Amino acid sequence: MTTWHWVRHGPTHQKSFTGWRDAPADLSDSATVERLSAYLPENALVISSDLTRSVDTASAIQGTRTRLPHDPGLREFHFGTWDGVGFATVADWHPDLSRAYWEEPGDHTPPGGECWNASAARIATVVRRIEAAQPEAHIIAVAHFGVILTQVQAVLGLSAKDVLAHKIDNLSVTTLIPRAGQATHINHCP
Repeated sequence: MTTWHWVRHGPTHQKSFTGWRDAPADLSDSATVERLSAYLPENALVISSDLTRSVDTASAIQGTRTRLPHDPGLREFHFGTWDGVGFATVADWHPDLSRAYWEEPGDHTPPGGECWNASAARIATVVRRIEAAQPEAHIIAVAHFGVILTQVQAVLGLSAKDVLAHKIDNLSVTTLIPRAGQATHINHCP
């Protein structure tokens, strides 16, 4: 069985929707990054989304682990015209849609973006492909808040609304064993 160690990238300090926009990660807390790398299995493969904040975080924790190519399928949700815009402004622009997007996640789509269900399907395609290619591997996947939540949702069989209650901090590890339906969430760097 493939074991996934999902790592949320380093903080971006953004105060707006940050989806496909390429914001850098703050990796200046080298002690935390070193503890995180030491905590993760040494024999794991490392993959990340192709956005800089994930690529740089993956590079910082890689050590001697084998790196798989960055995968755009592991990008954060595509927020369309909301990307880079503050939450209050988006609520002013689209009060009903912005509320529904978070309160009833599923098929509500930001203008020019993708809905929860489309994001989850995109991410699941990458996960299934890697599991087929690496059926017994430990995979360290450096990705984003929404990406990790879709995988917690899939493994635990939760609704999108229920999984939004999970907290996924920057530089935290969420370990998932999909076929066993097991999840361990470490909400801070060990």
